[in-house]
Amino acid sequence: MTPEVSPRRARAVLVALSLGAFAFITTELLPVGLLTHIAPDLDRSRSQVGLLVSGYAIVVVLASVPLARLTQRIPRRHLLGVTMLLFAAGNATAALAPTYDVLAGSRLVTALAQALFWSVATATVTGPFPVAVRGRVVALFAAGATLAPVLGVPLGTWLGQQAGWRVAFAVLAGVGLVTAAAVVVLLPSYPPAAGGAARGTAPDGRRFLRLLIATALGIGGFMTLQTYVTPFLLDVSRFGDAMLAPLLFVSGAAGVVGTLAAARTLDRWPIVSMLTPLSIGTASLFGLYALGGLRPGVVVLLAGIGLGYAAFGSGVQNRMLHLAPGSTDIASAGVSTAFNAGICGGSLLGGALLSTSGARPLAFVGGLLTLTALALLAVDARRGHASPAPTGVDLGTSPATVGHTARRSD
Repeated sequence: MTPEVSPRRARAVLVALSLGAFAFITTELLPVGLLTHIAPDLDRSRSQVGLLVSGYAIVVVLASVPLARLTQRIPRRHLLGVTMLLFAAGNATAALAPTYDVLAGSRLVTALAQALFWSVATATVTGPFPVAVRGRVVALFAAGATLAPVLGVPLGTWLGQQAGWRVAFAVLAGVGLVTAAAVVVLLPSYPPAAGGAARGTAPDGRRFLRLLIATALGIGGFMTLQTYVTPFLLDVSRFGDAMLAPLLFVSGAAGVVGTLAAARTLDRWPIVSMLTPLSIGTASLFGLYALGGLRPGVVVLLAGIGLGYAAFGSGVQNRMLHLAPGSTDIASAGVSTAFNAGICGGSLLGGALLSTSGARPLAFVGGLLTLTALALLAVDARRGHASPAPTGVDLGTSPATVGHTARRSD
């Protein structure tokens, strides 16, 4: 039976876990912004510091599903509390790291914590809410991750430049402690199977597998360009160095807009809300390949890519809650694995293209991958029969209504 959680407490949990998502993504990407400061301090090359990001993603890919299976009987309150403490410990160790090896080890701990976090956070944060508004909750939760590249990484980079890179990691450790305390105070303790979103509302193993494949392809397509968007803007679009930060901000801000827009549509049109941003992103990638030298157009197309990437991610998480063939924690771990496989694969493919063919083909090849993902999901949508989602329920619905709605929709 789903434990009763007041609407105010449920919203507070949503804010706390969204902050946790913001902190994790900021930590994952922060070495990119502080690369030129970390490398000389630890007497390592910039490429070696770059491995702290790619290696992090690989750990998440390998660890997500196994960790989700090992911990599936642990109450979410305890598991997420310990996860955020591990996050804080990893960042505190990074802040004090005397050598590159210690820093790499601290990143391993943080990556393992992130693998666990993304495996259980989505089901935990949506469980107390009615099925009818879970898409909105997923999008609001994802806003924390979307804000990380736009706000968290730039702020962390600035702080590292002003006070030293170690201070930036120390601040993140503090954020982890605050989030851990909030989780322990706000989340009730109950068996994971009793959570309102512990099982998919329309379980389908085959469609879920197609969702994972499409996710890896789509994210891989976006990241083929996004990982190396800076050389594209410099070499193809001929922007100066001073324009890079504003252009990247435009892309990130569009991602925030896309996530908030998805919050309004995911519950009513879950499939369309996934296909539409993927279509926008695909068209923008092909457009960037064709019009990469037209600067005003590049700004608009970059915004389209940022919006498509972020809103597609929210759509995938929401769709997972529908199609999960078993535990949504295991399904969420699978989605996290697909995301990070796409990130790794896109980065590797983009690097190979950049070294052999230059920056321009990055957008075209990325568009081919997202188009393949779009076709796969479109065919799946035609084959399947999406059950209509109930509408018109407010996030402040009473706990009794929450439990009734969840049981009626299972």
